[in-house]
Amino acid sequence: MTTPDHQSPASQSPVPTAKDRIYRSPMALAGGVLLLLVVGWLGFDALFQGHGRAPWLALAGMILIVPLVTAFTLRPAVFANEDRLRIRNPFRVVGLPWGEIVSLRSGYSNEVVAKSGRKYQLWAVPVSLRARKKAEARKSRAAADAARGGAAPSRGLGGLGVFGGAGDSAAADGATRADTDQVMDELREMLELRGEAESAQGEVTVRWAYEVIAPAAAGAVLLAILLATG
Repeated sequence: MTTPDHQSPASQSPVPTAKDRIYRSPMALAGGVLLLLVVGWLGFDALFQGHGRAPWLALAGMILIVPLVTAFTLRPAVFANEDRLRIRNPFRVVGLPWGEIVSLRSGYSNEVVAKSGRKYQLWAVPVSLRARKKAEARKSRAAADAARGGAAPSRGLGGLGVFGGAGDSAAADGATRADTDQVMDELREMLELRGEAESAQGEVTVRWAYEVIAPAAAGAVLLAILLATG
């Protein structure tokens, strides 16, 4: 499940500041926190209670594991505003102006396709086949309920048959879509609205996450040395 964080709309100033919608995976966040607690408990126990080479091995393991757990669980996020889509994946951050995006695809993973042909996976918006199956089941039940109740629509103003307002229709549609599919629908809508905007043009930028790569590499080297000299 992925939840968007809708921030306050831009102020009505001559040069408005683009506000981000932030999409992250609550399940990944919860799992990351749990894993870090387990690693910390085991690591510090070995660090302070261990004997011989155990503390050094525990230190090297923590230096390696903590950045990797953080990178794959707590770090991934997708930031979307009126001008660009920014994808923060485990080892890099990709900035794509809407004008440089061709499409957003959903299959076994959610990804962005740029005009250059490059594809960038959205780690923060994972595909859940189980959630899709549940959504399809809800959709089937809703269709069956509508078919059974279709012969008796409620009467609205002017004697017209009314099944529900726009809010009811939107709520029903959202209930029959998996959460991550709803996120992709929002992003596609933003692409359609902003793809031709002048402020949404530019170049694709890619920055490697050296703040993750460097400590993980250092921990791997230290662990390899300790194991080789053991």
